[in-house]
Amino acid sequence: MRPSPRSTIRAVGDVLVVLILILVISLIWRGPKTLPQLGAILGRGVKAAREEADRMRSDKDKPGEPPTAA
Repeated sequence: MRPSPRSTIRAVGDVLVVLILILVISLIWRGPKTLPQLGAILGRGVKAAREEADRMRSDKDKPGEPPTAA
């Protein structure tokens, strides 16, 4: 059974509220000077995760080759 569009919109709204709450708490906890550094660290982590996921997809698409150990 598919979720109704209203429940999906509500779920997105709930996630948005949680993200805003986390941002406000981190601003209070760490201060405004360190937030750019935290954002850069988070961005590097997301970039590394995307690169790893792309590499895993491309390895999966190559039939007949044994997986490479990292």
